[in-house]
Amino acid sequence: MIISVASMPEGTVRRTPVSEARERLSEARFLYVDAELPEEAPPGEQPVAHVLGLEAEDLEWLGREGEATRAEFLGYGSAAFVIPAIEADQVIHLHVVATERYLLTVHRGPAGLVKGLTARFPRERPPDAVATLFLLLGEALETYRRSALQALLEVEDLEDEMFRQRAPEQLYRLARLRRTAALLHHTYLPYHQAAEEAITRRVLNPNFPQERQRLAREYQRTSRLVLMDIEALQEAARRGFVTYSSLVSGEQNGVINRLAIVSTIFLPLSFLTGFFGMNFAYLTDEMESKAVFWLLAVGLQVVFLAGALYVLHRTRIWRRLHDDKGFDDQ
Repeated sequence: MIISVASMPEGTVRRTPVSEARERLSEARFLYVDAELPEEAPPGEQPVAHVLGLEAEDLEWLGREGEATRAEFLGYGSAAFVIPAIEADQVIHLHVVATERYLLTVHRGPAGLVKGLTARFPRERPPDAVATLFLLLGEALETYRRSALQALLEVEDLEDEMFRQRAPEQLYRLARLRRTAALLHHTYLPYHQAAEEAITRRVLNPNFPQERQRLAREYQRTSRLVLMDIEALQEAARRGFVTYSSLVSGEQNGVINRLAIVSTIFLPLSFLTGFFGMNFAYLTDEMESKAVFWLLAVGLQVVFLAGALYVLHRTRIWRRLHDDKGFDDQ
């Protein structure tokens, strides 16, 4: 376990032994502590709360693998969170305990979210642990927003590529982006609902300070905007599939129209060929001269072919096909 401690509001972060972290957690008035656990829990791993001297029955979940998202107030000025965040296209969960005296974060493996939070300490200089908590919650929301907006831009670029030149690879890219949207929504929505309910209860409490009410309402507004961004990504991914299907249908309609024109031209020719290929006595006995052969066997086919081309020209089918082909090329 790697322990980092920041004295607040200065925000200077340094690594400390576990014993020193325990002592400072019990005495400091405003402290930030981060505990980095191994990526895989070793056999017989002790609970983080016990290691840090936080003997509380409601903190047994702290640092435990596979813990579900949560956002709840434990009473006596303390709150517990399991916050999801996006890092390198993967979902991580940050365990957080906030009291009036300290803010404790626990995670497995390195967490860029924590580095981003501590980098803001010298500039933001949060006045207490609650302000630091909302700063952390905002950083987590920002990871979802960046991921959703990046995927949304990819979907829009992909739609532009489809109209220029459709390719089967675009369908696989759309499927990947749709899975990304589903992952963001599936991991964010439960946390959003839990946090919204917990924070709303605190905001409605008349004893909740005005400054903290402002932070809570700002967080709620940002959280709803992030959810809207994720839902917009889902809608854009669905629209991308509809666009791809429409382009495929348009191409298929063009092929069917060309086949219909070919059938219009060659159907009369096939009829004449089949008719004069029959072994009727009249055809075999009476039509023996070359003039009759050229007149009926060839002349009728030329007449029918000219008539079919004339009909296609008068109905402007050729022009529509030519215009469609020119639009596809553009």
